[in-house]
Amino acid sequence: MTGQEALDGQVLLIDKPLEWTSFQVVNKIRWLIKTEFGFKKIKVGHAGTLDPLATGLLILCTGKFTKKIDSYQAQEKEYTGTFTLGATTPSYDLETEIDATFETDAITTSQIRKATASFIGEIEQVPPIFSAIKKDGIRLYELARKGETTEIKSRQVTISTFEITKIDLPFISFRVVCSKGTYIRSLAHDFGKALNNGAHLSALRRTKIGKFNVRDSLSIDQFIESLKT
Repeated sequence: MTGQEALDGQVLLIDKPLEWTSFQVVNKIRWLIKTEFGFKKIKVGHAGTLDPLATGLLILCTGKFTKKIDSYQAQEKEYTGTFTLGATTPSYDLETEIDATFETDAITTSQIRKATASFIGEIEQVPPIFSAIKKDGIRLYELARKGETTEIKSRQVTISTFEITKIDLPFISFRVVCSKGTYIRSLAHDFGKALNNGAHLSALRRTKIGKFNVRDSLSIDQFIESLKT
């Protein structure tokens, strides 16, 4: 990539590292491009947030291509990951401590398959309180971290594929293909409730966004190397 190409617009596929925020990736890539080409400023944005505890495909757009971000955000996404049954957390993932536990010995494979089928298609989903959604100008996770509660409206999302790839209780591995706005953490939480149990998301990786595949992405270190060639 040349400096002019970066300004004219590039789509960058980055494999987001664990525990990095999406904004940290954007800031790092922007700094690397500015440093490499001597720019005072350049636009860089991402097309769809990934939680810090998730890894995988993050689409970044530079320069004039930042105008295309909305179109990339709207595309269908694919995730793989793991639910852990028998325990819930306030954040629906490992960001917060377990707040309730349940016995999982009686859960059968047929119950798990039946629960999975109930989530395919258009469903109503309530986003987690620990999310970046804004209410009255304040992000929900800011309220949650203060211990404040607030009513969150459900939203309609579409899950076109939801398959269980491995069952090793309390761990359930899955693959999901879903619409924009779907929270896999909420899916984990609701999945536990569908089994009259509890569950939280313990691992997540975004593998596809539309036609883009994480197999074609670069790690941060690989991107740094690519700027030198």
